[in-house]
Amino acid sequence: MGVWDRIESIIAAAQKRTLGALLESLADQKQRRTEGAFSIALIALSAKMAKADGVVTDDEVKAFGEFFEVPEKEADKVRMIYRLAQQDVAGFDEYIARVANIFEDAPAVLEDVLDCLFSVAVADGVAHPREVALLDRAAEAFGIAPAAYRRLRATHFGLGDDDPYLILGIDHDAGIEDIKATYRTLVRDHHPDALIARGVPEDLIKIAEGRMAAINAAYARILADLT
Repeated sequence: MGVWDRIESIIAAAQKRTLGALLESLADQKQRRTEGAFSIALIALSAKMAKADGVVTDDEVKAFGEFFEVPEKEADKVRMIYRLAQQDVAGFDEYIARVANIFEDAPAVLEDVLDCLFSVAVADGVAHPREVALLDRAAEAFGIAPAAYRRLRATHFGLGDDDPYLILGIDHDAGIEDIKATYRTLVRDHHPDALIARGVPEDLIKIAEGRMAAINAAYARILADLT
């Protein structure tokens, strides 16, 4: 069964109850780390993030479709989930709490979800302060480590003047061997194959490329400082 077939089955269930209730039910399923669970969590959060200003525009739905690479024949499914999220009285914070519950024992998956939300936020070419504030709140609710959050910000907003040591999550007095070992671990954990194993749909593994670019840039800057 493909990811869109899984999403269709989730939509069918959601029509019998609220989307928020369905997210809660996913947390009770033994095999919740699936493409379908990841995708529905991402689409629901994206819909709530778009709704934060009081209205969901066609442009916001289109931007999500371009990021997620939604086939035209499947676009109605995404619109349906957006509508279900709009109809739910629960707000963004309730939704991120539900998603955090779904993946409570899989912090790496929550980092993947947040990475995708960053991509959705900047899909129109700019991240609005309102969206950045929601991303900050999601990171806190997900328990994202400071270094991981810096990596995500660097991925989508550029390295800038941020501290490369903090981006990699290492101390400034770390030895070269420790730095290299940390780098190798990050490369392994953020490789596309690792994301697929965590349930990230193959359509979305391009997020690994951006994250690796930020990791490589930070590592290169540290090595340059040491030589």
